[in-house]
Amino acid sequence: MQLVDSSLAELGKAAKSASRTLAALTTEQKNAALHAIADAIEANADDVLKANALDIADGKTRGLSDALLDRLLLTPTRVAALAHDVRNVSTLPDPVGTDIDQRTLPNGMELIRRRVPIGVLGVIYEARPNVTIDIAALSLKTGNAVILRGGSETLRSNLALVALIQQGLATAGLPATAVQYIENPDRALVAELLRLDDYVDMIIPRGGAGLHRLCKEQSTIPVITGGIGICHIYVDAEADLTRAVDIIENAKVQRPSVCNALDTLLVHKAAAVALLPNVAARLATHGVELHVDGRSHEILRDSTAPLIPAAPDDFDKEWLGLTMGIKVVDNMEEAIAHIHAHSTEHSDSILTTNTHHAERFVREVNSAAVYVNASTRFTDGSQFGLGAEVAVSTQKLHARGPMGLEALTTYKWIGLGAGHVRE
Repeated sequence: MQLVDSSLAELGKAAKSASRTLAALTTEQKNAALHAIADAIEANADDVLKANALDIADGKTRGLSDALLDRLLLTPTRVAALAHDVRNVSTLPDPVGTDIDQRTLPNGMELIRRRVPIGVLGVIYEARPNVTIDIAALSLKTGNAVILRGGSETLRSNLALVALIQQGLATAGLPATAVQYIENPDRALVAELLRLDDYVDMIIPRGGAGLHRLCKEQSTIPVITGGIGICHIYVDAEADLTRAVDIIENAKVQRPSVCNALDTLLVHKAAAVALLPNVAARLATHGVELHVDGRSHEILRDSTAPLIPAAPDDFDKEWLGLTMGIKVVDNMEEAIAHIHAHSTEHSDSILTTNTHHAERFVREVNSAAVYVNASTRFTDGSQFGLGAEVAVSTQKLHARGPMGLEALTTYKWIGLGAGHVRE
């Protein structure tokens, strides 16, 4: 297993060399490697589960939250899903080598813009060992090598998975250094990775605001930020309130520990009295704690749901658990203003039967994913038909939203001449 046993520079050199090999592969060769990795995961699922059980035990001893433990946990079903996801990536169209556009210049030269791999990716992430598999699969499909750095809380799980990835690569006759993992938990190595611009072409952090800030401030390599979601649902005065309860429940509790789960519910004052008691009752069955503004508290004062007066910074929190903020607003203008003030531009939704209101919300809320009458939980590479995802980008350059295969490519210009010289 090719782990860090020397300097990060050596790791980078090996990744750069592997990336050149990957860039020359056919789609069939890349798909064969993905199938070999999926086979290795299925054949060694028990090893992965044993490693994960040790991480979970350590996490409980360290006092990790239930939400974080859920993100860390692997079960037989989840491990089987990892292998399925890898095979699913093999079925997706390969963007590498496709032409984005083509034109003939006035001088007769043919000009083509063609998708190519980025090169070497450096991905820093926390918890969720499934991210290890998602990143490796997407990187290989697009001909990119990758250097991974996961959190200490999931070290054993990640090492077990990387060993199987490298086993699959070897089976397919590809360099194991195409996917490498920084085993040393020393945080100084993160800063060193961020300055490895001779070898690494893009940094993708998946974690909290502190990690994103560190990468943006210290990296000498382009950084794609995202994955932090303060997600909103605005219930309009003209919403279908029966469906609204179902959508809110799904957005909040279907998997509360992920970045596209609902954090703040905004309700038009005309809908609040009829809607909020039903929402509170439904969420109470799941143990959701509600942080409410004054008007919401007045409406819900007789509710059996746990109510806490909202603190000034509660609407700036990504809860990642069974907690949700509620605020009553006077109109759509106030709802949109609240989103602009507190959103991380990840995923926001409006529930309404008024098409003009829906169109205005979509036009004015500038998040990576904006929904009408739907749960925010759909912001996901597999749900969007992209296969797995490397991250959900909330920035505006290069890639935005779930980053699937095309987001892991760049392009080159190709000029086809016939003895052309510039005059």
